[in-house]
Amino acid sequence: MFKLIAGLYSPSYGEVLINGENIVPERKIPANLGALIEEPGFINYYSGFKNLQYLASIRGVVGNQEINDTLKIVGLYEQKDQKVKTYSLGMRKKLGIAQAIMENPSILLLDEPMNALDKSSVENMRTLFRKLSSEKGTTILIASHSEEDIRILCDKVYAIDDKVCTLCSD
Repeated sequence: MFKLIAGLYSPSYGEVLINGENIVPERKIPANLGALIEEPGFINYYSGFKNLQYLASIRGVVGNQEINDTLKIVGLYEQKDQKVKTYSLGMRKKLGIAQAIMENPSILLLDEPMNALDKSSVENMRTLFRKLSSEKGTTILIASHSEEDIRILCDKVYAIDDKVCTLCSD
């Protein structure tokens, strides 16, 4: 489902509407979308900062100051100049979250956002996601196996089983 929303796949039938706009005909990635895939791919011999700088250059929306601010928010500022190949899995996850939020998207897709994070980082990310939702109005879609994360972060919960999406709680 995330790949449909991200414009990477087209549905067999029907539409995919993002803010009322059908993204299917052009199969374009919505400009207001930030996404964290479970295992983000970064350039290992680049620093965390340089990876974000490279990704930011694609759309040209954010500059170095916003990248630094985002690295501070996710707790990677002190390690920003280290090569990604030296990062732990948790640090890579934080870098993926930084990449997803650095352009201030109105829609955020998060695939298993807490995997590989230590307890303190999980709490920090939960606080960050709640703040993005409440203060900036960001719509956040989370795919997670963690019932605790779902209970703490989600207003509505859907389950997908055998390609059928069902509302579980509202």
